[in-house]
Amino acid sequence: MSAATFPSLAPTAMRIGRSLIGPVALIGIWWLANDSEWVSNKLLPSPFATFGSLWDSIVSGSMMKDLGATLYRTLYAFSLAAIFGIPVGIALGSNDRIYRSVEFLVDFFRSTPATAMFPLFLLIFGIGDFAKIAVAGFSAWLVVVFNVAYGVMNSRKTRILAAKVMGASRWRVFRDVLFFESLPQTFVGLRMAVSLALVVIIVAEMFIGSMNGMGHRIIDAQQVFDLQQMYASILMTGGVGYGFNVLFIALEKWVVHWAGR
Repeated sequence: MSAATFPSLAPTAMRIGRSLIGPVALIGIWWLANDSEWVSNKLLPSPFATFGSLWDSIVSGSMMKDLGATLYRTLYAFSLAAIFGIPVGIALGSNDRIYRSVEFLVDFFRSTPATAMFPLFLLIFGIGDFAKIAVAGFSAWLVVVFNVAYGVMNSRKTRILAAKVMGASRWRVFRDVLFFESLPQTFVGLRMAVSLALVVIIVAEMFIGSMNGMGHRIIDAQQVFDLQQMYASILMTGGVGYGFNVLFIALEKWVVHWAGR
């Protein structure tokens, strides 16, 4: 390895080091709180025992079954939100009068806590997987619609005017200008939507008759006072949410690499 390689590795090593400060600090504070008994050991197990319980659950496969169920429901809800949200958002953003006419409804339901919608969706779909998926999908759909519409409405007017001056039809303006101009905001909406879908699914699994899933696992561990397993399940759920966020940021950088130019 040449000497010139080391300077190029230094920034990467520094970025990795900075990214580890938060997790290491959290584990350190957790360990100190447990070891000094700032919080009762009955309520806050050792971080090392918790990570050991997490590892055992992964190796045995018991947690992976619940994780698979949660991922299935989350991705199902997110897919529904994206498939139906992006076209609706584009249609609303392309016509200011139509958007203003439904703006109140979009903002009203977007501001309504998803948990308040559980009874309504249970009445419509009954107790089952699709009720959980539907309420998560609906909440995520509103986020996608709002962000896509916002992205279309805030497209750069100069590029739109330039395309029209060059004789582009409305379809060409939409396809070659509006669609690409709205992509950065669309990805923001998708990233928010998948996180919201995961949150709603976890809460639904806790309280709407689930027999599996990470939400069910967390509440079940809490009820039998298996706190190591409860914290381990929370850590896994947080890891999944973080993974979704990192994945969509990377996907956005790859797809919308021209943003801001």
